[in-house]
Amino acid sequence: MIALTRMSQQANQPLPAGFQLDDYCIEHQLSLGGFSIVYVATDSQGKRVAIKEYLPNTLALRNEGGTTPIISDDHLPAFRYGMKCFFEEGRALAGLSHPNVIRVLNFFRANETVYMVMEYEQGRTLQEVIQGNRSTVTENFIRNVFTKMLNGLREVHSHRLLHLDLKPSNVYMRNNHIPVLIDFGAARQTLACDTPMLKPMYTPGFASPEHYHQRDLLGPWSDIYSVGASMYACISGNTPQPANDRMEKDRMVPAMVRWEGQYSDQLLETIDWCLCLNHRYRPQSVFALQKALTELVVAPPPPPPSTPTQEKVTLLQQVVGRFKRSRDA
Repeated sequence: MIALTRMSQQANQPLPAGFQLDDYCIEHQLSLGGFSIVYVATDSQGKRVAIKEYLPNTLALRNEGGTTPIISDDHLPAFRYGMKCFFEEGRALAGLSHPNVIRVLNFFRANETVYMVMEYEQGRTLQEVIQGNRSTVTENFIRNVFTKMLNGLREVHSHRLLHLDLKPSNVYMRNNHIPVLIDFGAARQTLACDTPMLKPMYTPGFASPEHYHQRDLLGPWSDIYSVGASMYACISGNTPQPANDRMEKDRMVPAMVRWEGQYSDQLLETIDWCLCLNHRYRPQSVFALQKALTELVVAPPPPPPSTPTQEKVTLLQQVVGRFKRSRDA
């Protein structure tokens, strides 16, 4: 369900199936990333949940059969700081209740780390959907999915939070086709920014220029760049050129050029607007982007059907025109 950004460089061992974690029983590992491990578990009422465990592989190591991570004295301050960021993010997300944002049910400390309990969702990621059936990526599909997803992002921003790792694999499509934002990257970004020993944990191609440089400029417009990159990736089927490479030499073909005639100019212009390298030139709010995505595209009216008289007049004009040209030659 929840795909994390960076695969681990060292294999942190997951908690075993059947392990009793506070009020939850672990069923199996769902995903493994550089920052955390996600499990499927059941609560005391037998309801399935997803549990994310804070376990950055560059700071901590858990061997097979172990429950608590091994942390060197050198890494302990960074580990604890990251744990605080993770815990605070969980607390902030627990205050959100929106159909397009993953629901955080609980967060707690155990095994010398912290855990975030989320609703377990049935479905597939947007990335899996578009890879499985390219024919689904119509203009209506893009407008519908991203407009609904932006409802969730707008709620996130209204709580003075940022996602900071928005991409197709972090948009989950429920079985009823409702998109849900998952796997927020704000805690990872804070930790990476303040802890030099950690590598950045953003996703090249979807991260804004501010992710790489001038991180003090990160804002709603940074998530909006990622939305534009995600729409671009949905149409192309590939990851866009990373923003830091674009800053050196921009080789990314604008959507208006690449897909002219295949999608409306208005949609393609909106994608290019989101992907401006200068954050000031992008939509400054989710509301502005939603407005652009929900604007009706009015097709030019078809020419009026010609009457037999009009057809005769047109034919006569063509004949006269040819006669005049031959006479003047």
